[in-house]
Amino acid sequence: MAVVTVCGEKREYAQGTSYEAIAAEFQEKYDGMIAVAVANGKIRELFKKVTKDCTVDFFTTKDDVGYKTYVRTATMLLLKAIYDLFGPEAAQNSSVEFAVGHGTYVNGMGRIPADRQGADRLKKRMGELVEAKTPFMKRTYPLEEAMELFRARNMTDKERLFHYRMSSTVNLYEIEGYCDYYYGYMLPNAGYVKWFDLIPYEDGYMLLLPTKKDPTVVEPFDERRKLFETMETSEGWGRTAGIETVGDLNDQICRGSMSELILVQEAEQERKIGEIAKEIVSRGNVKFVMIAGPSSSGKTSFSHRLSIQLRTLGKSPHPIALDDYFVDRELTPRDENGDYNFECIEAIDVKKFNEDMTRLLAGERVEIPTFNFKIGKREYRGNFKQLKADDILVLEGIHGLNDKMSYALPEESKFKIYISALTTLNIDNHNRIPTTDGRLLRRMVRDARTRGSSAQRTIQMWPSVRRGEEENIFPFQEGADAMFNSALIYELAVLKPFAEPLLFQIPKEAPEYYEAKRLLKFLDYFLSVPSESLPNNSICREFVGGSCFNV
Repeated sequence: MAVVTVCGEKREYAQGTSYEAIAAEFQEKYDGMIAVAVANGKIRELFKKVTKDCTVDFFTTKDDVGYKTYVRTATMLLLKAIYDLFGPEAAQNSSVEFAVGHGTYVNGMGRIPADRQGADRLKKRMGELVEAKTPFMKRTYPLEEAMELFRARNMTDKERLFHYRMSSTVNLYEIEGYCDYYYGYMLPNAGYVKWFDLIPYEDGYMLLLPTKKDPTVVEPFDERRKLFETMETSEGWGRTAGIETVGDLNDQICRGSMSELILVQEAEQERKIGEIAKEIVSRGNVKFVMIAGPSSSGKTSFSHRLSIQLRTLGKSPHPIALDDYFVDRELTPRDENGDYNFECIEAIDVKKFNEDMTRLLAGERVEIPTFNFKIGKREYRGNFKQLKADDILVLEGIHGLNDKMSYALPEESKFKIYISALTTLNIDNHNRIPTTDGRLLRRMVRDARTRGSSAQRTIQMWPSVRRGEEENIFPFQEGADAMFNSALIYELAVLKPFAEPLLFQIPKEAPEYYEAKRLLKFLDYFLSVPSESLPNNSICREFVGGSCFNV
């Protein structure tokens, strides 16, 4: 027998009892469906067995780890349905590309019918597997055997990925004859995937799942056409460059061709920035360029590079950070935890901002404030502005797309740009990289370099940052006149040597340890690229250092 302590309560279980059986006894004590166990500080999938005395806690689908487990399981369930209805090649070649809102886009790559009938058939098959509670089996294979298995099934993306793996074994998952590799944990059976929907979309399907906030409700699909097209363009660029997966990137690194790839993508970004500048100038009456995007999107570097492009077109741009219009610290609203909420629009003196901008538009000379973050107050240091015929103000801040931020300015005087690091590189065809992971690593590296913040503190703050983005940025992104993807296909390989030492500093007893461990495992897929290879105006330099801009 083994003594298992859950929620302070000790119970005896026979050795070999599954964590799933224990979870069933304690489910009512948890707000949300239990997804994985934590035994003596180590995450365990629910089909794992108790072998000794332990203290157990559980993560639910309302927790990050549990929610990702639900999404991963639902994704494999869809690919199993594709395998059953359209054959092995259709499943192998289907690409899980990126998320749009609460939908995950699965591109059929021409192997499956992307129509309503196909979606209904797949949904029905998924429902049958859910109703039957079809189990997911986890098996450990020697590395060479796993590579041979995927080589035989023509899944070359996984074979390339494993080629760079240092460990001697690989864990694979199987559901009723369908075998695949997944980065992360899996639910014990299909019966757990109770909430999902599937709709045809473009060349494949959009798998709709609940949000972490409300994990039992699937909302109708929120169409974000501009975002989808921006990500599809980036996906297509990677495909043309021959880099769709981490294995492809590692191949390029080993071939010694990274310098050329870096120059090519940097040139591609510069071309797009130039096109945006031309569109701004072509409108004739734009005086305010409003740049907004989530944390660590590279807004500052982008605004500098856009300003240079505007200069080549005869304009005189003047960058202004909306953060300089923060209210004094004691007036800053607080969140539900009592912490300052710097993300909400009420943290900005919107009235003062509109007064200053209206006066500038009228041709007056205005002194622009500078916010002193050390003392938490606005200061005036003689930064006077007066707009001439060719002057343009380049305004950067998270509320730039919200019309409440610039309510007094004529609509025709504004040009809105949404910028984000929209990662389209995949681990392999069936394991996508969330865009939030790239931004979190960017912020972690930058905050350690510029603010002396620990990785633990960055991870601790991240949920609050994400909530602010969901409330204040994402609802306005489709209203942008232009979208810019700041993600670089090789940047995670550049960030790796900076991020790993920071993540290793997080102690095991810290709540942030599990996220740190996940990110370390994720970075382990990548070979490193030295930052010396980057040009000094690269957006990536805003995070790793060495930028020619004041960032």
